[in-house]
Amino acid sequence: MSRRVKVLIVSLVAVSDICLMMAIQQQRPTVQIIDTLMSHPDAVNSLAFSPDGKTLASASADKTIRLWDVVTGEVRSPLNGHTAAVYAVIFSPDGKTLVSGSKDTTIKLWDVATGQVRTTLKGHTDCVSALVFSPDGMTLVSGSWDQSIKLWDAATGQEQTTLDENNGAVFSVAFSLDAATMASANANRTITLWNRTAGSERHKLKGHAGPVFSMDFSPDNKTLASGSWDETIKLWDVATGRERLTLRGHSAAVFSVRFSPDGKTLASASHDKTIRLWDAATGRQRTTLRGCTSPALAVTFSPDGKTLFTGCTDGRILLWNLNSAK
Repeated sequence: MSRRVKVLIVSLVAVSDICLMMAIQQQRPTVQIIDTLMSHPDAVNSLAFSPDGKTLASASADKTIRLWDVVTGEVRSPLNGHTAAVYAVIFSPDGKTLVSGSKDTTIKLWDVATGQVRTTLKGHTDCVSALVFSPDGMTLVSGSWDQSIKLWDAATGQEQTTLDENNGAVFSVAFSLDAATMASANANRTITLWNRTAGSERHKLKGHAGPVFSMDFSPDNKTLASGSWDETIKLWDVATGRERLTLRGHSAAVFSVRFSPDGKTLASASHDKTIRLWDAATGRQRTTLRGCTSPALAVTFSPDGKTLFTGCTDGRILLWNLNSAK
């Protein structure tokens, strides 16, 4: 082979590598911080969007909840009523009610329009750390450090039943969008999948080496994602209860995991101060978002999937613009 041919081949390989790198870069999302909300004087523990996507609720260790206008960034007067840190906040499916759970052991239902407390639910004996509505909005589920899960009638506030985990504090509860499965995760490294009636256990998911802090069902109801103290995220097959993938990359506890509305992306927030975006199908990491100057505790997508919101221990909420380089 002549020297000229060898040089030509090397040149072609170099050009091919450059083209490949450009193609990869074009496929990666370009993510930028578009705004920072100086929201709370203490840690932001939970974030939730109203169904219409116009309002963001943030719950904080400062004992308050704040409601943000997503378009203007303006905040309404804080919702005061809890006497200790607020760990969980969610909107009802119709968007008219906001529910919060606190270390003061109570659950409060707020009128979104007026900001007034409609009712206070009492029954737990320790911090209420997790909340979820059934998709039809008729049942409210709460998880507590008292190792129990309670189901409440969302309309009347009456307690329907109590499920005793006896496996340590309950840190997360979740409902599949088809309402067929409820999940709970606890400090004893275990996830339980319950049948729709929430009275019968379907699967025990074991595999994490530390407490499980967060879970989320994929929009197609086939996959459950879980984030743990063991620095990993696991993807589970909902039908069989088997582990599909383990996602590694964080260097500290994973406090929050959320699927994008289209189910293609999984976001995770960690004590290592980073937010990571993963390909939900393959488990490959797409990008690492660095902007938090303190541990990231909560992450959620806007309903249109265009913006990612992150709550940090320093009281800030970061807004990330999710755009394709295409």
